[in-house]
Amino acid sequence: MKLEDLGFSDWFKERFQGSLHLEYSLARVTAVNKDNYLIRNEEAEIPAEVTGKLMYGAESNLALPAVGDWVYVQYFNDATLAIIHKILPRKSLLKRKVAGKRIEYQSIASNIDVAFIVQSTDFDFNLRRLERYLIMANESHIKPVILLSKSDLISAEDLEQEINEIKRMNPNYEIVAFSNKTGEGLENIKRILKHGKTYCLLGSSGVGKTTLINKLIGKNIFATNDVRDKNGKGKHVTARRQLIILEQGGLIIDTPGMRELGNIGVETGLKVTFMDIFNLAQYCHFKNCTHISEPDCSVINAVKNGELSEKRYQNYLKIRKESEYHEMSYLEKRNKDKQFGKFIKTAKKTKKQE
Repeated sequence: MKLEDLGFSDWFKERFQGSLHLEYSLARVTAVNKDNYLIRNEEAEIPAEVTGKLMYGAESNLALPAVGDWVYVQYFNDATLAIIHKILPRKSLLKRKVAGKRIEYQSIASNIDVAFIVQSTDFDFNLRRLERYLIMANESHIKPVILLSKSDLISAEDLEQEINEIKRMNPNYEIVAFSNKTGEGLENIKRILKHGKTYCLLGSSGVGKTTLINKLIGKNIFATNDVRDKNGKGKHVTARRQLIILEQGGLIIDTPGMRELGNIGVETGLKVTFMDIFNLAQYCHFKNCTHISEPDCSVINAVKNGELSEKRYQNYLKIRKESEYHEMSYLEKRNKDKQFGKFIKTAKKTKKQE
C-alpha cells in the first residue's frame, strides 16, 4: 500500500516538510482512544502515543491529533509502537462544541473530502437537525452529501416529499436514498466513493451508519444494534471514530451518533447553509439588520408572505445566537487562560531574580 492509497494527495505533498522526513516517518491517524492512538502507514496499523511536548503544549483539543490527521512519527520496538511528534497542516477539520455546558471545541475528524450526512426516512427525519449538520460541514469547507436511509419503510410519494423539502433548502444538494435491508441505492453511494478520497459518516444513533459501512465492506465486521421500537432511536454502537480503508478505493470514517450539535463561531457555515436568508438580507432597509424586529426587513417579509419557512427562519436565529454566545464565551476563556499563563511566567521570573 502507498501513502496515496491512504489519501496523501498533492495538497499534502505541497505542505510536507522534507527536512522533517529525514528524522520522522509519515503516517495517518486511524483511531483516537482515551490514552493513545492508532496510526496507519504503508505496511500496517500501529498503536501510537504523542510526545509530552505535543500533549502539554496544546492550547486546546484542536491542537491534538484527530482521526484523519497526517502526522510525523518515530517508530520503536521493531516498529510495533510509534510516537507522534507533529501534525501536518489540515485540509479540513470537522468540529463541534463539546457536549454539556463546557465551552470548548471537540475535533470530530480531519482531512475530510465529503461528509455523508445520514438521516433515516422514518423517525429521524428532521430538517432542523440536518441544518446543524450542514453548518458543521460547510464551516469546514467539506462537501455535504445527504443520505436518506431506510427508504424501504416509507412510500415512494413520502420519500419524494422528503427529498423535495431538502431541495427547497438548496436545490444543489446531492441526495441519495438507500436501504440497508433491500440494497436499493447502495450502488449509487458506491459510485460516489473515489480512490484516495476521505469520507465521513455523520448522523444520529440508529440511522444505519455502521450497517452501511458493513455493506460497503461486504462483511459484518462492525457490531450493530436494532433501534428501539417506541421512538426509533438506536443505542450507541460505534464507540470511537475510526478510519476504514475500503477495498473499492476511498477511506471512510465512522463516528458515534451525536445527540448534541452545538456550534461555536460558525459564520461561514451559517452563510453557506442559509444562503437563501443571506441573499434576502441584501434587500433589507438597514445594512446591519438583525432580521428580528427592524422595519422593511426582507427576511421577515419573506416569512410573512410564505417565501421563507417560519421554522427555518427561527432555526437560523437560534443557531446564530447560540454560535455568537459560545464564541464570545470561548474567546473570554482563552484570554483568561493567556493572562493566567503570563502571570505564572512573571511569577517564575521574579522568583529566579530573588
